[in-house]
Amino acid sequence: MSRFTSFLLPVLLALSPGGDARCLSNAARTFEAEEAVLTGTRAESTLSGYTGTGYVAGFDEGSDKITFNIPSSTTKLYDLSIRYAGIYGEKRTTVLLNGGGNTEVLFPATESFSSVSAGQVLLKEGDNTIEIVNNWGWYLIDSITIKPSTPRGEHNINPLLNNPNADAPAKALYKYLVSIYGNKILSGQQELSWADWIKAQTGKTPALVSVDLMDYSPSRVERGTRGTAVEEAITHHERGGIVSVLWHWNAPVGLYDTEERRWWSGFYTDATDFDIAKTLANPNSANHTLIIRDIDAIAVQLKRLQAAGVPVLWRPLHEAEGGWFWWGAKGPEAAKQLWGILYDRLVEYHGLNNLIWVWNSIAPEWYPGDDTVDILSTDVYAQGNGPISVQYDQLVELGKDKKLIAAAEVGAAPLPDLLQAYQTHWLWFAVWGDTFINNPQWNSLEVLKDVYNHDYVLTLDEIQGWQNTV
Repeated sequence: MSRFTSFLLPVLLALSPGGDARCLSNAARTFEAEEAVLTGTRAESTLSGYTGTGYVAGFDEGSDKITFNIPSSTTKLYDLSIRYAGIYGEKRTTVLLNGGGNTEVLFPATESFSSVSAGQVLLKEGDNTIEIVNNWGWYLIDSITIKPSTPRGEHNINPLLNNPNADAPAKALYKYLVSIYGNKILSGQQELSWADWIKAQTGKTPALVSVDLMDYSPSRVERGTRGTAVEEAITHHERGGIVSVLWHWNAPVGLYDTEERRWWSGFYTDATDFDIAKTLANPNSANHTLIIRDIDAIAVQLKRLQAAGVPVLWRPLHEAEGGWFWWGAKGPEAAKQLWGILYDRLVEYHGLNNLIWVWNSIAPEWYPGDDTVDILSTDVYAQGNGPISVQYDQLVELGKDKKLIAAAEVGAAPLPDLLQAYQTHWLWFAVWGDTFINNPQWNSLEVLKDVYNHDYVLTLDEIQGWQNTV
């Protein structure tokens, strides 16, 4: 039994049908911010609508925080909500439990105090701390509330892909994914070379490898890049693995190519003047023609995978809602329209039937709709190897629990015992490559060995034969 499992055994028992948590009340408990330990912050009472005797302000330095001391008579999982005021616009905060893994929580802009879900916290028996740490800062905190979590019910996942012409390998992969969802998680890694590095460190190879079609973007090819992602994907497929594909789409035109913003960073909003909204508003423009040219170039590579019998977990336009990539820089409507063009061009025009379409943003206003999305996902870079419960719950709500949900990119591999305790049923995780998977501040070798040798985590040797799922 690992040290992680031995700590979590009480909560796993408590969450099971026969678990005994009678010694702790099921009532919600609220803790006022002004009564907590304040570090670099201050209590105020100028804005009306607060509870208690005031609220906490002064989040303007990186180390500014509030620390709530919370006793618990047993190890138990709680839903956490934060009452805040976002009067300075949309912000983000960081929540730390007992000084360990952190969770980023979005505070939408508000004109008064409001409550937002902050996911779940697993309180241990005895004394606990919940810290709210600055992050973006410039928000007001009124209180936090914890309420015992209820066991997650059965999922109601769509049994079929959206594309009625999906080929046999895509259907087999999707059916296999549905069969394991909620029971196991697929281990994953960005780049084949780092997957091989994991094998050398842990004795296990990731079940899933993610590759990037970035270097097949025409504005990169014309500057001399040569992609190898397709060959890497086929290699992993031929050894029985599962393939995920993203595309850091270098802007078709308008690259600044300055010393600060080089051409090879042309997928970033601040590295190009390419305007997707203006381009889509004028379908007869030269720039619109270049969009189609780029999609057609990528279709060539995806057809190579289809010809090799490789079903693809296809994740274009990733992190659109962040705005830091040009495809998300002009807001949700332009991004959703571009998604529709991609789907139509690749599926209807090019006949690519090996694609399982993976959407990669959480906000409802960005969602292109159920008809062109097979799987929901997000990218989360938070240290501490936590379960990423906030984002999981948000995606469950977005998809009405009918869509599979994946942690498509993470900085830190989630600890499987925490995934089970928090009931966060991610379908797969994929850790980013250099500076993350090999950085002990993000993923220690002890954690990686625990993750890759855990019964809950599927590795390459344990998924052999998934192609035969019928």
